[in-house]
Amino acid sequence: MRIVICASEVVPFAKTGGLADVTGALPPALEKEGQEVIVVMPRYKSIDQPQATIGKNIKVYFIENDLYFKRDHLYGDKAGDYKDNLERFSYFSKSVLSLLKEINFKPDVIHLHDWQTALIPVYLKTKYARDSFFKDTKTLLTIHNIGYQGLFEKSEFPKLGLDESVFGIDGLEFFGRINLLKGGLLFADYINTVSPTYSKEIQTKEFGFGLEGVLAKRRDRLSGILNGIDYSIWNPETDRVINTKYSFKTIEDKYKNKEELQKISRLPVKNDIPLFGIVSRLAEQKGFDLIAQDLKKICELKLQLVILGTGDLKYHVLLEEAVKKHSKTVALYLKFDDELAHKIYAGSDIFLMPSRYEPCGLGQLISLRYGAIPLVFKTGGLADTVNNKNGFVFDKYNKDDLFKTMQKSINAFAEKDAWRKLIGNAMSCDFSWKESARHYLQLYEKASSK
Repeated sequence: MRIVICASEVVPFAKTGGLADVTGALPPALEKEGQEVIVVMPRYKSIDQPQATIGKNIKVYFIENDLYFKRDHLYGDKAGDYKDNLERFSYFSKSVLSLLKEINFKPDVIHLHDWQTALIPVYLKTKYARDSFFKDTKTLLTIHNIGYQGLFEKSEFPKLGLDESVFGIDGLEFFGRINLLKGGLLFADYINTVSPTYSKEIQTKEFGFGLEGVLAKRRDRLSGILNGIDYSIWNPETDRVINTKYSFKTIEDKYKNKEELQKISRLPVKNDIPLFGIVSRLAEQKGFDLIAQDLKKICELKLQLVILGTGDLKYHVLLEEAVKKHSKTVALYLKFDDELAHKIYAGSDIFLMPSRYEPCGLGQLISLRYGAIPLVFKTGGLADTVNNKNGFVFDKYNKDDLFKTMQKSINAFAEKDAWRKLIGNAMSCDFSWKESARHYLQLYEKASSK
């Protein structure tokens, strides 16, 4: 099949979050399955070449426009989102379709990611409806987080170059404003999210962010496919960053990494108490409201806690206060540090990820590989990947259930034989991109056959 992966960010060229990890890892996985793939993304200020390759021979095309893309950030700065994001990404969407004709790449499927690319199926079904070049082209739109929709004022609609009829209840209109994601959901041939459970959750009022009705209408074209992780990067047997490489057969070497993490973090070097790791954005969505409510009690448990991340100022302040009062229990790193993240996964006994909602989540997948047992709330991709055989799960989102589950995990850590078995179950899980790529291929084929 001829497949176009189209996204606003792709590793290793530009990244603000997990979207870039997915769009950087999926194309090589598809290439390994014998598919013909190209990638298209904007050429940001940080990208100095007009074209590049990833995988063995996947061409990456960059859409150029210095006015729109030659900026220090991708979507906005400290003042907020860029005011011209509608123009920027409508230009990008139109340019993708022009590029495909220019290079004569007739795709079977254009795989789109999030609101920044959601106009492409709209243009295909309207402006390009009679263009024979795209007559056999189908579209798949992946929702990475439905909370981000691309909302703009109605007065900007003429900038899209679409007929007025496309702005309406059955088009891009959303409570009097333009909603690009809604347009993509209505015009794409198929829709998917990054985990099966999240695909169900977003059809409810609690998680749908106002689009649950649109998704319910299109439920026959909606599915969930778990993200994978790149085991060439996240693998304790080959990880160049960590102090001591290990596998389940040499699991004792994991504790050398724990000792190093304790020393780096200026925590007492103790092997008999569990070290909890957190690598996260410090935000309510990630469960920090629960942690904040019970932080004093948590710090009095028989544990150590190492936290890496940045986010809301109120959590920065709260956690800094906790470090002052419990310096032998809590270590805090208010920054993004990829090397330290690797060391936390390798050195932690338990990985804490109590997100209120989580479309897929990569942290728990990485922690499983490193034998850092995940402790999660039962939602989205966390519910699809963590269970009582490979981790700890609480299913009522409140501080008491989180605290009880943390206490349960501490007690379990003391049972060495059972704990070793739990580590074995965790490390044997396979969430590689190979499996996810095959699921995407099935979906592409389903779309193309319609």
